[in-house]
Amino acid sequence: MIADRRFAEIKVGDKASQSKTISESDVYLFAGITGDFNPMHVNKDFSRKTVYKKRLVHGMLTGSMISTVLGTELPGGSTIYISQELNFRAPVFIGDTLTAEVEVLEKREEKKIIVLNTIIYNQNQKVVVTGKAVVKKD
Repeated sequence: MIADRRFAEIKVGDKASQSKTISESDVYLFAGITGDFNPMHVNKDFSRKTVYKKRLVHGMLTGSMISTVLGTELPGGSTIYISQELNFRAPVFIGDTLTAEVEVLEKREEKKIIVLNTIIYNQNQKVVVTGKAVVKKD
């Protein structure tokens, strides 16, 4: 079920999160949708020869987990993205369990704008993505 909080119900400091284990099929489906077949993501033999020694998950696949939280939890349904800053801090590998968390930093009443801190961390609590989102809430 998708949460659908009204703008007036949302408070600075509110938080929400969602977790997902990234599978090999997630990576291949994302590559197919976007056309990003970079061998770092889809070629085991190629990636074994790199500094990482295994395939990396697409950065934008990782970052898209933030959109899931925004659209389904906080602020929830009828949320419209205005901007998203993403800072990639550490690699993500197939099989990692990621948690995307958002926290309300600011509300701009006049235009129903919400500014949120965004962070993604892995199963070892290592931060892999940081950033800030700006959304509009109907």
